[in-house]
Amino acid sequence: MSIYDELDWRGLIADCTDGMELKKRLDTRPSTLYCGFDPTADSLHVGNLVPLLALRRFQLAGHHPIAVAGGATGSIGDPSGKTQERQLLSRETLDTNIASVKEQLRRLLDFDTKINPARLVDNADWTVSVTFLEFLRDIGKHFSVNMMVAKESVRARMEDRESGISYTEFSYMLLQAFDFYVLCRDYDCELQIGGSDQWGNITAGIDLCRKKLGKTAYGLTLPLITNADGTKFGKTESGAVWLDPKKTSVYRFYQFWIRTDDRDVIRYLKFFTFLSRDEIEALEKQHAEKPEVRPAHQALAKAVTTLVHGESAMAEAVRASEILFGGGLDGVSESTFNEIVGEVPSKEIAATKLDDAGLPLVELLVHAGLCPSKGQARKDLEGGGIYLNNLREGNPQRAVTRADLRFGKYTLLRKGKRNYAVVTAI
Repeated sequence: MSIYDELDWRGLIADCTDGMELKKRLDTRPSTLYCGFDPTADSLHVGNLVPLLALRRFQLAGHHPIAVAGGATGSIGDPSGKTQERQLLSRETLDTNIASVKEQLRRLLDFDTKINPARLVDNADWTVSVTFLEFLRDIGKHFSVNMMVAKESVRARMEDRESGISYTEFSYMLLQAFDFYVLCRDYDCELQIGGSDQWGNITAGIDLCRKKLGKTAYGLTLPLITNADGTKFGKTESGAVWLDPKKTSVYRFYQFWIRTDDRDVIRYLKFFTFLSRDEIEALEKQHAEKPEVRPAHQALAKAVTTLVHGESAMAEAVRASEILFGGGLDGVSESTFNEIVGEVPSKEIAATKLDDAGLPLVELLVHAGLCPSKGQARKDLEGGGIYLNNLREGNPQRAVTRADLRFGKYTLLRKGKRNYAVVTAI
């Protein structure tokens, strides 16, 4: 299957300039393409995965991907898809964000292969030395204001009489077009990809390459992802789902994918994994026959977590998930257990209370907030609904001592199937 046909099958083509011509071009010989990533935060998020993984798909198909970190465009802010102007970032913040984003880009693209290594560039490298007058004379003269105003990203903002659009953001289109021109000139880059909200910026770059270089360039946009229930993809109650494990833990990242709506899971397998068509169609069949087993969800969560965080981190996230569904603690690592600590209610207790005969379990259950009173704790114990370190405990006289601590400081308590608490001895 050609790269164009694969993207089409996966539902990853929103718009394209002359699709048949582009398909023919991609099928003829390797092409150089690029996608830009503005460093508006110190981490990429799951919404950035669609274009980033598209670059990887092109690379696996033999093409030459360029990832552009937007040191210049990020200092302006793209108005596309925004109802209000972005807060301008300081140079120091931008530099910090770029350093973080570059490392994440490196993890998902192959920069070491000798055949078609990926490139990572910063558009500030070719923009900051250009004076304002030079930019107006050499680039600005090729754009009519009428054409720029007609672009959806600009027109939508101009129609809002309260916020409008500043000259700063109005100029963003020219900066992105300048990127395409420089990459076309210096790297023979023929194709730009991006989200569907980038269509106006991409076509502006195509026009500039034609006018200044006399070259044919192409654009391909990928769909902006929305969930089946209409909510924005990549958002949870706690906020965005980030690729940086310090901002979104590996466990939470894994759980985000496991909790995918049944209506979305096959679509997301196509968007976010490199599983083959046969593999995805087999999972689709299993999902239709036995949705309660959730094979498609598990395949999705494991595949994306491995891509972003690696095999061992994925395995720890799976292990943590098993524990929170009643799995035993034997052999669990402290790092995996720490993932659990951040996901369930936690209480502290003086370690000295666990010395000698220890602390009655009924008291610890009340302290942890799992039972409202010691009397209720006894009833829950006698009823078989209490678990200590995921082992059922039915003795109302049971005391908790230091010997029950995991890694010398944690005790995992559970009431029923899903009510957990961690008590930390300090």
